Amino acid sequence: MTDLYTDGNALAGPLREIFAVDVTAATSQCASCGQSGPLATLRVYDHAPGLVARCPGCEEVVLRLVRGPSAAWLDMRGAVFLRVPL
Repeated sequence: MTDLYTDGNALAGPLREIFAVDVTAATSQCASCGQSGPLATLRVYDHAPGLVARCPGCEEVVLRLVRGPSAAWLDMRGAVFLRVPL
């Protein structure tokens, strides 16, 4: 059964291709209210250690981004999907 999958390293190339684009043009859908739209339409609050992006429809958190000196953390649990135009 182990030959049915590979480890997460198989994602390196495909994800590099996706995240090399302007992600603000990508479309996301709010997990709370279902509103869809470009990331550029989210309301971003930057008066904290990181960035918090909220849905313009219901104000729920869609995305959190925190950056440190050697790593970044991206939490998108408030989004159902992220559609990236290629």
